[in-house]
Amino acid sequence: MIHTSTAADPTTTPPPGTKRSTYFYIAVALISLIGLADATYLTIEHITGQSVRCTIVAGCSEVLSSKYALVAGVPLAMIGATAYFSVFSLATLAAFGYRFAGKLLNVLVAFMLLVSLWLIYLQAFVIHSFCQYCLLSAAVTFVAAALLFLRWRNS
Repeated sequence: MIHTSTAADPTTTPPPGTKRSTYFYIAVALISLIGLADATYLTIEHITGQSVRCTIVAGCSEVLSSKYALVAGVPLAMIGATAYFSVFSLATLAAFGYRFAGKLLNVLVAFMLLVSLWLIYLQAFVIHSFCQYCLLSAAVTFVAAALLFLRWRNS
């Protein structure tokens, strides 16, 4: 039997707010690419032993050469690049309607937000220097968290 009713079919009609949620997820995916580029640059510079040049603030060398720049021998920037790639992937999946990806994305970005706050604290009160690339990464994480918060609030 062919179904020709024009009434809303709950199996095919997206719930209200889904289109708006898709836009939030797309925005998070796009903003995460900035963080991915930033973290990838820092990872490459670290692995090749190059000195990162600061153009806005004069503390990159102090921050990036501190003991906090490595976690169990792995460059923190490499962990950041992996996190941003995961954010991009999960946000893309969530934009295509995978609800579980959206839930994982929320948890990951919340964790990244806490780590960013900790790293800003370390720069300000322990290292006493700031790295513009690290601050950009934190800003990207804050924007992603704000977008996900707004998506949650609007749904």
